Amino acid sequence: MEAKPAVMWSCGPLNGTGGAEDQPLCQHLHLVLSVFSLLYLVAGVPVGLGYNALLVLVNLHDQSSMTMPDVYFVNMAVAGLVLSALAPVHLLGPTASGWALWGFGSEAHVTLLVLFNVSSLVTMYSTALLSLDCYIERALPRTYMSSVYNTRHVCGFVWGGALLTSFSSLLFYVCSHVAARIVECSKMRDAQAADAIMVFIGYVVPALAVFYALALISRIRKADTPLDQDAGRPDPSVHRLLVATVCTQFGLWTPHYLTLLGHTLLALRGKPVDRHHLGILLFAKDVARFLAFSSSSVVPLLYRYINRNFPSKLRRLIKKMHCGRQSCSPDQAGVQQVMA
Repeated sequence: MEAKPAVMWSCGPLNGTGGAEDQPLCQHLHLVLSVFSLLYLVAGVPVGLGYNALLVLVNLHDQSSMTMPDVYFVNMAVAGLVLSALAPVHLLGPTASGWALWGFGSEAHVTLLVLFNVSSLVTMYSTALLSLDCYIERALPRTYMSSVYNTRHVCGFVWGGALLTSFSSLLFYVCSHVAARIVECSKMRDAQAADAIMVFIGYVVPALAVFYALALISRIRKADTPLDQDAGRPDPSVHRLLVATVCTQFGLWTPHYLTLLGHTLLALRGKPVDRHHLGILLFAKDVARFLAFSSSSVVPLLYRYINRNFPSKLRRLIKKMHCGRQSCSPDQAGVQQVMA
């Protein structure tokens, strides 16, 4: 029998547990979460879609001036567009509480889950690889190991790897339908195995890479070497953008992976979870999912206000849109000065 999706943002799991005194607090917490979710739906989703699309268009329009960090932020912006598009589906879908506007079957649910997992993997690994490449560029500024050309190919592999990793969700879905005929599939019907895979591959591995890269970067910054006076060393604003991006991404995505880890550990106990703890777990998942979606709106804003080259690129794009097919020859000198 197919399991029904858990009802989010409700205190239903607490009913009948003898915890009537927790009902007012539960209702207040869910009300606050619902208000923030609706605010994000009204303001955060348009901001995420707009700024992520703008980030992609500005950099693709002026590819000759793209740097290695720009390629990774374009990669994260594409993942952010997917997350921003999925956010209303989750907020207004059948997993929402009273205002569910539509319903979906298990096929649509698995498709949304795969898209969400792919976007999360691309986001985390782009952040980790950005940290490692920033270290390489700072330690070896004259090499081409962290060039734009190589970074574009790496980003392609990131998307391919994310799709392969998310294939486990499709495998669990297929086995849930043919388990009655294939005995081997009966062992793969539990979702905690997929959650454990996502926690290890999607969080533990990139977290270790980021911490290792930041530790190496901090050692280089403390050391007084001739490379500090090298004219080709990275822009100091890149380091500020890197730290802000790492803190934002891991700060907003860590609760999501912690809830997956908690669900896995509870399932490994082999004991049924009481309704009180189930309600707490569902509420934690709601908060974590909300924070994960909000990362798609926060990161492009960081890029917009910390990257010093973005305003000039945006002005050139706007100017070209105003000029249309006509040449903007009267201000070519100014454009060349901005590019320099």
